[in-house]
Amino acid sequence: MNSLVSRLHVVIVALCLGSTLSGCGYNTIPTMEEQAKARWSDVQNQYQRRADLIPNLVATVQGYAKQEKDVLTSVVEARARATQIKVDPSQLTDPEKIKQFQDAQNQLTGALGRLLAVVENYPDLKSNANFLALQSQLEGTENGISVARRDYIDAVRAYNTEIRTFPSMIWAKTVFGSKPMAAFTANEAAQAPPSVKF
Repeated sequence: MNSLVSRLHVVIVALCLGSTLSGCGYNTIPTMEEQAKARWSDVQNQYQRRADLIPNLVATVQGYAKQEKDVLTSVVEARARATQIKVDPSQLTDPEKIKQFQDAQNQLTGALGRLLAVVENYPDLKSNANFLALQSQLEGTENGISVARRDYIDAVRAYNTEIRTFPSMIWAKTVFGSKPMAAFTANEAAQAPPSVKF
């Protein structure tokens, strides 16, 4: 009778422990980490799409605006710098690496803005079908970048919250060694209101 009670006690403890483990966040942490990494892949995919569109855009503008060599060169150089900085999922906990990536992408965004400003001086270029198609694709890609970054920020927020709250924080520290992931931050230029000139 005593061994039966002992076995029953072990079974009850095992069931309680199993139900506690299933609701304690043990599986949630790696799931959320993988979701954040997948969202990072989406961000990189959108930035790569933009980088792939730029040579065609530059070549189209070059045919019309040969004298704007400095602007075209700055776009090409900014694209080269932006594509050289890679951040793989294992580096998502390094805020400095994310900042380097973000800074390179911001430089490319600025160079593209100057390129599109130059286009305003060339009415024939603005009506060129190739340019209009490329500009439309670039605008769509910029929107895609914005959505991908937002989704990544949301996934990182959820992951970082999960590894800091009880009881998941126990698993995060003891089993997984989880570290908070870095999210994008607004660059300083985005903080200033745009100037409007008529």
